[in-house]
Amino acid sequence: MAEPFPRAELRAPPRADYHRPAMRYTQTMALVLAFACAAAIAHAQAAQSSAAPAAGTKSYDIDVDGTKQWVDTNVDLGAGEKIHLSATGTITYPAGQSSKSKERSFGPDGLTRGFGDLIHEYAVPDAGHGALIARLGPADGGGQPFLVGSSLDFEAPVANRLFFGINQSQKDGESAQGSFHVTITVVSEGSTTGAAAAVGGPPESRIAAITPELLNQIPRRVADQQGNAGDMVNILIVGTEDQVVATFKAAGWVHVDSSVGGTVLTGLVDSLEKKDYLTMPMSTLYLFGRPQDYGFAHAEPVRVVMSRNHLRVWKSPYTAGGQTVWCIAATHDIGFERDQRNNSVTHKIDPAIDGEREFVNNTLSSTGLVAARDHVTPASPLTTAKTATGGEFHSDGRILVLVLKTAATTTSSN
Repeated sequence: MAEPFPRAELRAPPRADYHRPAMRYTQTMALVLAFACAAAIAHAQAAQSSAAPAAGTKSYDIDVDGTKQWVDTNVDLGAGEKIHLSATGTITYPAGQSSKSKERSFGPDGLTRGFGDLIHEYAVPDAGHGALIARLGPADGGGQPFLVGSSLDFEAPVANRLFFGINQSQKDGESAQGSFHVTITVVSEGSTTGAAAAVGGPPESRIAAITPELLNQIPRRVADQQGNAGDMVNILIVGTEDQVVATFKAAGWVHVDSSVGGTVLTGLVDSLEKKDYLTMPMSTLYLFGRPQDYGFAHAEPVRVVMSRNHLRVWKSPYTAGGQTVWCIAATHDIGFERDQRNNSVTHKIDPAIDGEREFVNNTLSSTGLVAARDHVTPASPLTTAKTATGGEFHSDGRILVLVLKTAATTTSSN
């Protein structure tokens, strides 16, 4: 490589050429600086283009006021649509009247949960107090709240409307000040055709494997240990055991404890860890001559003792298209009443039990794990009866059938 100052130019030059080496050095440095600046600009532009959405990408800006529990974004997502959520802003809870109360300000990630939060009801129990949350679909349509915080990548499992909210109690919202600003960036659009376009899950369709003969073999009701007829079998699920458990878990249902002793111990541990506890035990009922295989509950924190959605699951000896059929008795506890068998106190169920059937339908179908669903009416539908404890209930007699995704091919072709 040639030297920047050739040896020949080190000799004493004529007076007129005295500044020539310095001029060449200056020119060389100018070129170096020019290239460096150009490289820096190109790097910055590349970084900016990688962080910003591509030209033509859809985006929406939503403000979530601190006084609101939920805000309708008016943004409808398609099944499989991928979005990026980013949030900024500050919400403040003013100091209360107590001398120990202090003003608290926080961003979209919310406040760290404290032990006192156990006595409050928050939509997302394990998220920060006041955090930005969201749900896909209305609450009565099975939409399950989830944490957004300051940033989240989300894929819609089914087509539905997006809602934003604040993870707070109604009382918190009454005095809250400030807001969060949320930007929704569409990364890739979901499907808008066929069954994927159906809001909240697959459209109802006839399931060939659920035959009148199969329905006639399944008992209409479960029983207590003494053989007293109890709750109605109002749901059938077709799939493997792992699929059933995974679908309930994805829909926000929790597996209940099997004993009172286990509940007391686990409840104590969870309280010390500042977690909300939903898994209060449920009584044992029988179908096919044995206790339930699973119990699941879905409820708001703390109120679970009085009011919760709950159900019992039995593996039946029957199959549909080669897949196991699971029988479910679902009811909604709404308080307490006198047990007419022994005069003790027991849970009172909502007598309109079809509402609980549809709650299960909506929550499970919203996970994207349900491939097919239908309502069927057996030959001798049960429309009114009493539970084993003496409480009355009524129904239109239909049974909900849900086919889980990997079981769909065999059930539809048999």
